[in-house]
Amino acid sequence: MKSLVCAARAALLVVCLWAGASQAAVVIGGTRVVFPAKDGEVTLRLSNQGNGPALVEAWIDDGDASSTPDKVNTPFLITPPLFRIEANKDQSLRIIATAANLPTDRESLFWLNVLEIPPKPNGQQFVGKNTLQFAIRSRLKLFYRPAEISDDSLKAPSHLTWKPVSDTNGVALEVSNPTPFYITISRASVTASGTPYDVASGMVAPRASVRLAVKGLAQSPAAGSAVAFTTINDFGAANTFTGAIAP
Repeated sequence: MKSLVCAARAALLVVCLWAGASQAAVVIGGTRVVFPAKDGEVTLRLSNQGNGPALVEAWIDDGDASSTPDKVNTPFLITPPLFRIEANKDQSLRIIATAANLPTDRESLFWLNVLEIPPKPNGQQFVGKNTLQFAIRSRLKLFYRPAEISDDSLKAPSHLTWKPVSDTNGVALEVSNPTPFYITISRASVTASGTPYDVASGMVAPRASVRLAVKGLAQSPAAGSAVAFTTINDFGAANTFTGAIAP
């Protein structure tokens, strides 16, 4: 089993490139993980919807997409970190926080990795034949939310401010986030002179700003121009908001 996992890790970057064309048998119960610090731990359910067993390895990194379990150093423990899940069975994954010096006035962002390694094909039809298999890695955002935060995360997107700025490719909108939460913008548009223009998607960190390019807009939109945008909430659902270009 150990050699199988090591081989899967070595091919991890190639695996990620092929994951979009492959179909995972192990389904994760959520698209993101919100970790309330006051709870000390969270549980995530995995379901194997395939026809055979799968080997699963899980770990958490702090932003390095090429990370492997033996090289990460984050304030979390996962149990079990490596397990076999039978076909049509579920497995609970416990994520436990350890002592860490993390900010208490804003969220911290980590990434949960779930690597699915399919079993070796067996049966008479595979005898004497070459086979090609791909391990599939899913990577989910994990938001560590300090107990000291009392704001409502669902209302956080309404506090975003929008300002036009010059960009190397034309016009961009600088989005400022005064809240303690990470806000993921999945879709946005700005209306200038009666015409809507698509704005790039992105994520803005707490107490920070990010620039999102505006497609096809040559001149900055006037103050008060409408901005419509969609964000992803704690439950993975989309919420729509409206804003305006700041003076």
